[in-house]
Amino acid sequence: MGRDVIRNEDMPKGQFRIFPCEVAGIEVVEAATNHAFPRHSHEQYGIGVLHQGAQKSLSGRGQVEAGPGDVITVNPGEVHDGMPIGNAGRSWRMLYFDPVIISEAIDDMNEGAVKTREFIRPVMSDANVATVFQRLFSIMTTANSLELQREELLLQLLPTITRERNEQDGSSRASAVIDRARNLIDDEPTLPVTLAELARISGLSRFQVLRGFVKATGFTPHAYLMQRRIDFARRLIASGSPLADAAATSGFADQSHLTRLFVRKYGLSPGAYAAAFA
Repeated sequence: MGRDVIRNEDMPKGQFRIFPCEVAGIEVVEAATNHAFPRHSHEQYGIGVLHQGAQKSLSGRGQVEAGPGDVITVNPGEVHDGMPIGNAGRSWRMLYFDPVIISEAIDDMNEGAVKTREFIRPVMSDANVATVFQRLFSIMTTANSLELQREELLLQLLPTITRERNEQDGSSRASAVIDRARNLIDDEPTLPVTLAELARISGLSRFQVLRGFVKATGFTPHAYLMQRRIDFARRLIASGSPLADAAATSGFADQSHLTRLFVRKYGLSPGAYAAAFA
């Protein structure tokens, strides 16, 4: 693909590349970094392969470790972190998909029988899956690639890393009422909200909301709100919004506040992210 190989011993503090992609709703990322990512979540599904170095991370299935050649995945809203094992850092390639793309592909695979799916393993050692991913990554970074080939590779990649999710999971009353509070934030992440307001809409005490929210999402309500605002700002920046405008529109006090949280979550600054779409 015409890129220089970054050796672990030469790895900088953080080097990220976001490739142009002809397909709407897909973000193509290559990274080499020793950045330790704090707990966060994404709006998208993520599929990638670790190329060099190793990392450990929290996932929806507990603590996991990944090394060279391992496939790594993340589901939308799944709380995770990531830190290098050792001092050399690690490098990886990643494809992030808007949920509708994965949902439609899996519906095709299963003839629409079940609409809720998840990636089953945050780390897997499967050379065949890694090879298909590499081919898909290459196609996604190739100008004028054929849509037919992209679709075929995605459908070849998904069966091994997906499964049906029990539709009854999380259907208890406790989850349902917490969903009311979460939906309030999801619907209007830029608006100020109080714990008392979340308690009122949930029909719970403030303490019950706080405890239930952490159990359901992995975040306190405030931390969850910040995640949603960063997601909103990321979309605005990708669409060409000036950084100061993106910060204000997404509900941050100022651009520096957005920058601090953006770097913590993504490992690169909003300016560097914006440059990828210039």
